[in-house]
Amino acid sequence: MDPSPVNPFAVLTFIVAPAIMTNASSVMGLQTANRFARCVDRARSLAAMLEGKTNPSDPEIAVRSRQLDVTERRALLLVRALTAFYLSVGAFAAASLSSLLGAIFVTAGQDVLHRIALGAALCSGVVGVSGLLCGSGILVWETRQALAILSVETEFVRSRREQRRAASDKPEHDSSNG
Repeated sequence: MDPSPVNPFAVLTFIVAPAIMTNASSVMGLQTANRFARCVDRARSLAAMLEGKTNPSDPEIAVRSRQLDVTERRALLLVRALTAFYLSVGAFAAASLSSLLGAIFVTAGQDVLHRIALGAALCSGVVGVSGLLCGSGILVWETRQALAILSVETEFVRSRREQRRAASDKPEHDSSNG
């Protein structure tokens, strides 16, 4: 007895999941590339702020140097996330192609080739999902670093503002009275 024939259109529906995941990976990659570009701009801005400053006791130099270090680490993380997302896009494209080939092999009655294509689609899908999860995790880590350095900068600006306010609230010494 021959099992019920497989509807090739049902098999083609397996292409939809990798296609949607390809889109998700592409969007994440685009967003990460934008974040990377902003990070590079920030590093250049910080480097320009530090250019020519040599007083090691200046608190601004210490804060800006720390920000530059963190910005460099963030850029490296963003490159890793981009790599993971690019890997995901390629893997999901391979999964879509493998699924399409599998559908063709089912229609052609090539059971062995169908199973090979199914295995290739499954492996590609697992690599794609792993890359998407890994890249997303790296972005969470990078975002936390950005928030931490923002907190440092906010505290620095607040302390500077307080110093200026305290200096402006000091009564001025009148030198005409003696």
